Amino acid sequence: MEQSVSARWLRRYRPVLIILVLIFGIQLFLAYKSVDIGGGSGSGLDVDAAQRSQRDLASNPVIAEPPESLPRPARLTANQLGFQPECDIQAKEAISALQRAKTKDCRQHIAQIACSIQAGRFYAIQLKSSCPSGNHTANVSLGCYRDEKDRRLLGGYYTSFKNSNSPNLCLELCLQSGYPYAGVQYGRECFCGFDTPAQRPPKLPDSSCNIKCLGNAREICGGFYAMNIYETGIAKFTAQLAASTPPTGAKRVRIAFLLTINGRALRQVHRLLKALYAPEHVYYIHVDDDQDYLYRKLLELEQKFPNIRLARKRFSTIWGGASLLTMLLQCMEDLLKSKWQWDFVINLSESDFPVKTLDKLVDFLSANRGRNFVKGHGRETQKFIQKQGLDRTFVECDTHMWRIGDRKLPAGIQVDGGSDWVALSRPFVAYVTHPKKEDELLQALLKLFRHTLLPAESFFHTVLRNTHHCHTYVDNNLHVTNWKRKQGCKCQYKHVVDWCGCSPNDFMPDDWPRLLATEQKSLFFARKFEPIINQAVLLQLEEWLYGPYTSEYLNLHGYWQSLYHHEDVHGSADDLARSVGDSLMRLAGGQARVDPLEFWELTHYLHRDQYKGFLVRFSARRATGQDVQLETRVRPSQHGKLARNARFSKRLRNFEVSIELELEEQVGAHFGKLLGPQSDLVLSYTYQGSTDSGAASHSYNLTLLWIDPLSRLQDFNELHVEDSSTDLINHSKTLLSHPITPGVWTAKLIGRSSIYAQLKFLISPMAYGNGEPLETTPEAEKRNGGLGIALPDDFELPVEWQQHLHTDDEQFSLREEALANRKLTGPPLHRWIDDLVGKFFQLRESCVVDAGTELSLPLCSDVPWSSLAPDPKSDVDALLK
Repeated sequence: MEQSVSARWLRRYRPVLIILVLIFGIQLFLAYKSVDIGGGSGSGLDVDAAQRSQRDLASNPVIAEPPESLPRPARLTANQLGFQPECDIQAKEAISALQRAKTKDCRQHIAQIACSIQAGRFYAIQLKSSCPSGNHTANVSLGCYRDEKDRRLLGGYYTSFKNSNSPNLCLELCLQSGYPYAGVQYGRECFCGFDTPAQRPPKLPDSSCNIKCLGNAREICGGFYAMNIYETGIAKFTAQLAASTPPTGAKRVRIAFLLTINGRALRQVHRLLKALYAPEHVYYIHVDDDQDYLYRKLLELEQKFPNIRLARKRFSTIWGGASLLTMLLQCMEDLLKSKWQWDFVINLSESDFPVKTLDKLVDFLSANRGRNFVKGHGRETQKFIQKQGLDRTFVECDTHMWRIGDRKLPAGIQVDGGSDWVALSRPFVAYVTHPKKEDELLQALLKLFRHTLLPAESFFHTVLRNTHHCHTYVDNNLHVTNWKRKQGCKCQYKHVVDWCGCSPNDFMPDDWPRLLATEQKSLFFARKFEPIINQAVLLQLEEWLYGPYTSEYLNLHGYWQSLYHHEDVHGSADDLARSVGDSLMRLAGGQARVDPLEFWELTHYLHRDQYKGFLVRFSARRATGQDVQLETRVRPSQHGKLARNARFSKRLRNFEVSIELELEEQVGAHFGKLLGPQSDLVLSYTYQGSTDSGAASHSYNLTLLWIDPLSRLQDFNELHVEDSSTDLINHSKTLLSHPITPGVWTAKLIGRSSIYAQLKFLISPMAYGNGEPLETTPEAEKRNGGLGIALPDDFELPVEWQQHLHTDDEQFSLREEALANRKLTGPPLHRWIDDLVGKFFQLRESCVVDAGTELSLPLCSDVPWSSLAPDPKSDVDALLK
């Protein structure tokens, strides 16, 4: 009977037993793969340990290890490169960079560095920090300690090396992250911490740590909740606390303000100088090498102010480029060589502005003489290294930062970084700008950061942490930065760097509470401010610092920014502005009944943060032979229509085409609407948020058609828009082949059976090429001859879209006209351009520059919109009075 019951029981539960045996076998196999059971360790793995490891892996950052074997990319030949590299380059990223680099010099530079890295002779392997370490000794084993699941011995940082863990690897990682202690456990786990384990008994016998390391089976990496702990050789780092007030009788410091300037916002630079200026301080200005206008205008200040100088050695910098650090170090060296006496150097840009008075800044720095102010990243170091790309090699050439492969940072040093805006003491500046040959640490760091993305954000921090200047480190760069990551991180710099970068946002009036919050903090500057985006917040800040403006203050709400100047070094970038500017000059001259002579300047004008057009300044000759200068305000326009009865169209705003979108601010930055055959078009629009919380939500599937002057479909975008309680700002880019066909284009936003919006905009023909007038038919056809189709040959036009295009006969007629226009030069070309420009640019009003011309026009100095109108808020000459 018992046997019968047993047999029935076995038959009934046989599948369950088989599954249990399989699970047990799999567990044994996994345990064998993870631990050398036959090594006499006396300790296996249980289910709780495996679950613990998997849970910790899910909740903590993990060091990403490269796959053991990557598919080898195709070899590059000498014919492809234009030279024979010194090695067979293996790194995929280096090969990709070589394939994309434009010039032979750049490719040779990339290849030389890639081969040097591949041979292991480029970067230092080990460096020695000179920051005092107290009684800590590197690589000293403290023994085996009991760890607890809910109360870790080393709780600073955790990671798991699945195939490579060893005490040495864990020590390097913990030291690099700034931890005095490193611990290995469970074969694969690495822990870092600040606190000595001696405070946490009990210490275990060495035999309790008995699991072999997965990276080196001859070494032990802890046990089950047992940790081998080591000293990394560094002391716990504590940043200095800044003093708030100087001691009685302390000598007041002198500051060297290092202004690194780009763009064309001359008036904002003047405004910044007015806020910072005092005769006892110095102002050293580096203008980017590509910015001829700003350099020429700011150079005039040297004749007026003995403590303002412009750098003569100029660099062409790019976002994230190594040239930024090179430029800063060169400018600091220039300041040291000058006869000026200064105690601190503070780097600023045209987008910075003070949030405290200069006297308060001087008092603060006088209380902290000799200290260095930098801002750390505030996150876990390993995560910062990976996010910042510090574990990759970058090479700058062809105005691009090329990523050419992974790298291992030198062992033995702490890595730090955060912001590239700093306030550095003169002794530290002298140290970093004059490295001694025997200073292997500084020499190696300079080489490392010359091939690092965003090097200025980490170089000064890392040097401070690892040298005898470590006791001067203050974790405060005196700045508040307006970070809004969701808006500022749009990968907007991929055209100049092989990385996804972020930028801070402009301060707006809604951000005023953040600025007010700086009052009780040791913060003295804020960024960013761009008056062409919003000037109201700057006016509010100035009144907060210096008192309210009077009601009689002239042109308080006006802002002007140069777009083009005839004295600039002209290149292809100015061809479009000159083509349209010349046309507007001819049209304005005809309206004023004068003969136009020379187009001088194009200036953006805004009032109360509303774009009012641009100002065309030119010389002309009256019928009497008298030469005069005029300025005309012009308002660009695009001709849009919205469907009257469509629910979607009623909430559609700012439907316009431009060449760029200020992604951080979600606004169109191309106010002038100058579009040419080489423009990359972007359509942007605002979909207003719903004010009725109880209304049913809607979503829309739409199509945006891009139709050229020949009534041909050139591109389309599929859009999906959903209702929201807040305004939604969207944009769509085209993938058109350049040059784009000049003439009147149409953008249509359509649904299944209706047109929601339509916009006509101008792609202006060109009258210049590479800075020279188009004088021959081949030159004109090259600039204005874009008649190709961007869509693929096998594209089938949907039947419902055909109603939005002309018939074949009409398209043929338009094509014949375009073929004739593309050959035009001289006066016929000018007449074609004038006819188009006159339809999309409205001449509003004009003024005359000089008195006594007998023209019935007001003086430019008397009208509030003119670029020659008084602008006292940006009048730097007022400092001389």
